Amino acid sequence: MQYTAEAGLLAARRFEPIKHVIPELEWPVHGPYLAAIDEWKRERNAVVLAHNYQTPEIYHGVADIVGDSLALAVEASRTSADVIVVAGVYFMAESAKLLNPEKTVLIPDEEAGCSLASSITAPDVRLLRERYPGVPVVSYVNTSAEVKAESDVCATSSNAVEIVRSLRSKQVIFIPDRYLANHVAKQLPEIEIIAWAGSCEVHERFTGAEIRGYRRGHPGITVLAHPECPPDVLEEADFVGSTAAMSRYVGDRRPASVVMITECSMSDNVAADHPEIEFVRPCNLCPHMKRITLPKILESLLQMRYEVTIDPHVAERARAALQRMIA
Repeated sequence: MQYTAEAGLLAARRFEPIKHVIPELEWPVHGPYLAAIDEWKRERNAVVLAHNYQTPEIYHGVADIVGDSLALAVEASRTSADVIVVAGVYFMAESAKLLNPEKTVLIPDEEAGCSLASSITAPDVRLLRERYPGVPVVSYVNTSAEVKAESDVCATSSNAVEIVRSLRSKQVIFIPDRYLANHVAKQLPEIEIIAWAGSCEVHERFTGAEIRGYRRGHPGITVLAHPECPPDVLEEADFVGSTAAMSRYVGDRRPASVVMITECSMSDNVAADHPEIEFVRPCNLCPHMKRITLPKILESLLQMRYEVTIDPHVAERARAALQRMIA
């Protein structure tokens, strides 16, 4: 896109406070997209929702609402915009549509999937119910609308323990992330957690040996890990929590040096607000999140694509599971 002085001023205003994360060399590239996206957001009465794993130029440049899966789900239900553009993966766009059935929900790349969401199907859930009759099903928000529709309630990594405890059942089926299920089981030993074998292709690559290596190379470092990581990683961590919880930890505790064991753009986005803290970045990227770019967000607004639609019968039941979580 053509660079203009106006676009340059906009980029400087957005990125000057975080130039330690987005170097000035990149501003002329991003600036025209920021200006054009701003214009078309006004034209469409649109907002951009961006997950914590989005790149900094999206997260800090054009997003109106940012956060983890829970925050985006809740805020999506509160917006007065006519159009919601989800800078995230497909299940997040589905969640936004479920909570805003009368609004237009767009995802800039319809191929932005999720290894967890694709690890389980609605027929799988129905088979689990046959095998464990009467046992409630909790589906992680990282699932398709069809899977949510077969579930009793949804959960995120922020509230999974609270959700499972609230069911007051001696057994709970928790799908699809086996590592998050294991983490929940450790917090609630009185409940038998029946897990699925799904996992996140980003978080499952971390190892306990890798964490010990960070400690050797950076004495005194604080290790924060996402509960989608394998058990040996969580055992080595100083703190285990959702992306929102990790961000709060950094803001509240202000460790001198920190490593966030999750998707690496998360570190960039948190580091933008804490230039005084040393961030060690293990760069495990989510290939699905990285399908979302500024040019694709602009094209989504220009062409009103790709619109997310959900079968009404599926949507009604999936919405109920999401709303139970929020309640």
